[in-house]
Amino acid sequence: MDVVGKSVIRKEALDKVTGKARYTHDYHSTATLSAKMVISPYGHARIIDIDTVEAFKVPGVRAILAGEHFPLTGESIRDRPPIAVDVVRYHGETVALVVADTPGQAKKAADLIRVKYELLPVVNSPTAAFQNGAPLVHPKLGDYQKEQDMNPIPGTNIASHVKIRKGNMDQGWAESETVMEASFSLAPSDHAALETRCAIAEILPDGNITITTSSQAPFMVKQMIATYFKEDMGKIIVNTPLVGGAYGGKASVQLEILAYLATKAVGGKPVKILNTREEDILTSPCHIGLDAKIKFGADQNGMIKAAEIRYLWDGGAYSDKATDLTRAGAVDCTGPYNIENLWCDSYCMYTNHPYAAPFRGFSHSELSFAIERTMDLLAEKLEIDPLELRRRNAILPGNKTPTRVLLNKSNVGNLPKCIDRLKELIHWDEGPVVEVSDRIIRVKGICCSWKTSTIDANAPSGVILTFNRDGSINLMSGVIEIGTGSKTVLAQILAERLKMDVNKIHVRMEVDTQTTPEHWKTVASRATFMNGKAVLEAAEDIINQLKEVTACVLRSPKEDLEVANSRVFLRDDPSIGLDFKDVGYGYQYPNGNSIGGQIIGKGNYILRRMSRLDPETGAGHPGPEWAVGAYGVEVEFDRNDFSYRLLKAVSVIDIGTVLNEKAAIGQVMGAMSMGLAFAGRETFYFDELGRVLNPQLRTYRPLRYGENPEYLVDFVLTPQLDAPYGARGVGEHGLLGMPGALGNALSTAAGVSLHHLPLIPELIWRTKEGDV
Repeated sequence: MDVVGKSVIRKEALDKVTGKARYTHDYHSTATLSAKMVISPYGHARIIDIDTVEAFKVPGVRAILAGEHFPLTGESIRDRPPIAVDVVRYHGETVALVVADTPGQAKKAADLIRVKYELLPVVNSPTAAFQNGAPLVHPKLGDYQKEQDMNPIPGTNIASHVKIRKGNMDQGWAESETVMEASFSLAPSDHAALETRCAIAEILPDGNITITTSSQAPFMVKQMIATYFKEDMGKIIVNTPLVGGAYGGKASVQLEILAYLATKAVGGKPVKILNTREEDILTSPCHIGLDAKIKFGADQNGMIKAAEIRYLWDGGAYSDKATDLTRAGAVDCTGPYNIENLWCDSYCMYTNHPYAAPFRGFSHSELSFAIERTMDLLAEKLEIDPLELRRRNAILPGNKTPTRVLLNKSNVGNLPKCIDRLKELIHWDEGPVVEVSDRIIRVKGICCSWKTSTIDANAPSGVILTFNRDGSINLMSGVIEIGTGSKTVLAQILAERLKMDVNKIHVRMEVDTQTTPEHWKTVASRATFMNGKAVLEAAEDIINQLKEVTACVLRSPKEDLEVANSRVFLRDDPSIGLDFKDVGYGYQYPNGNSIGGQIIGKGNYILRRMSRLDPETGAGHPGPEWAVGAYGVEVEFDRNDFSYRLLKAVSVIDIGTVLNEKAAIGQVMGAMSMGLAFAGRETFYFDELGRVLNPQLRTYRPLRYGENPEYLVDFVLTPQLDAPYGARGVGEHGLLGMPGALGNALSTAAGVSLHHLPLIPELIWRTKEGDV
């Protein structure tokens, strides 16, 4: 192929490296007002009184929203008030919103608002939430509106329960000679995107509502605002410029609702709400937490015969996307292993923590940590090489997923080949442990993972192509450029199909929901797959139109025409033909007569054959394909103080086809860095009142410059036959195995089994001392 597979420079690269790129906060006018939140300082409390008298005295204050009952919000369960009324359920929840002429005035007024609270019992973990007699986060759970397939359990803290039942458990345990059981936990954490969340809303004199937002899901913003507040959907226009990182955290609809309420409160004037870093960490949706119990049964050869799994997901104070994360965790609950007899319960639990949004990997890195640590413990008990144990149990074409989807070479890829390549890259045969000195050792850990994309079965994706008079093409799509380079890859797909120069394809980066065709959400590593399919359909549309016009001019059947190099020509005599610039806007004969007109192509795609899960067995078709990968981490460990240094991280992923080599490698490396930070240091620390104790980047620590290991990335190429040029999604997959591989390496290094994240030296010390 001429374009696909090449390292094409990203279309927005120049604007970004020169600082010309514009993000949501860069859009401002002198008429724009500012909004500032007042947030709860407690995890759970009753609101006794809100005093706004002094705040209203601040010059420039236009409105204060507090104590008002707005419609409840939430995608699956309508359980969340936009501004808390009566009760706050997490540290950081919005209790009042001030609108003023300037940010300074808004903050000054917000600081003067006095809120009186009465403390309530705090639910500080999903395990605590699951106990009989636990305080109820939502006593009126049964009264909320919900989607058809949501089944919250009133009188409990369970927002959702997904069951997976497969095979015969009695038979599985009867065939098991060795049983390994273990529990694991990890707390919620932050996405820590470089750009904090921002939204601007305005109601125009004609009634149109415009919202500019740093969102992964502008079409969902449009839909939700219309649904919650009974607005005319056609009058809601959502604009999204470039987004400075998201990782799932900007898929939820939150600040957009506050901005909408703020502009309504001031007669439609434009209002901007911008999170500070601390607000972004505290008040906006976070990375989900998990308490897990895993029980495996295996025969003497290490073949896993039965598995019992319980996932308690820390959905936080409101269900939002946590219910979807719970379902995704159930769908791929076993990791990439063929287990015929399976019993899994995946619960979405309400707690008094910040509520959960998707996080790169959509619950898979979390469950992979639990599964992969258990795999290492099982290997140790069976005295089988950990990599060999995984190879023996690797899921293969002909096997069925936990939800009973029959796999084939197209929809699952080749995990054994990934394992074999990992073995080479990490030099596994040299042994997992090398003695450097009496104090220092070098240790390797490995793991595997997989993922399907459990998105809405009716999620759409569309593309419009228009010609310019010079023969170049404009590509318009609803995919959000969140740093993944997806829109450049779409241009490559189009250029490959049309056999033209990719530089003659102009991609519109900004999205607005009035003129841009819808792409459901830019999430789940689905942008290239879904929108790429739409691009190919749109390409066929314009090829057909180009041939129709050219066939009239050349007096030739369409079937005799070919398209390449920005020309339409006779297949048997390429010298006879027309350039795109001559037919893209129609063709004009020498006498002035014209035919055709501007060629406009369209394409759309919707996932096929997806189905809901059976509520009792979990049987169903939740995603189009399963991408697999094998991972390794090498660390240098100090046996005296339990500190360690990351030396090497390896990912081998079955990507199907590489569409843009450098972009793909960059995506995987970035994901690996996130995975190591999440595994090794990133977490929220909660006190007994449910307060987050580390809401600043000086106390919440992603990996810093110079702390990264050497990254090794390689790909296995097993094409997905229904995907654009056979490519599988890869935006998330480099992250999935890092927690498990690091946990396995450090457990070997420390000589003690580690069951909690993050893997900080203090945790290792406490585990050694028996204090965890």
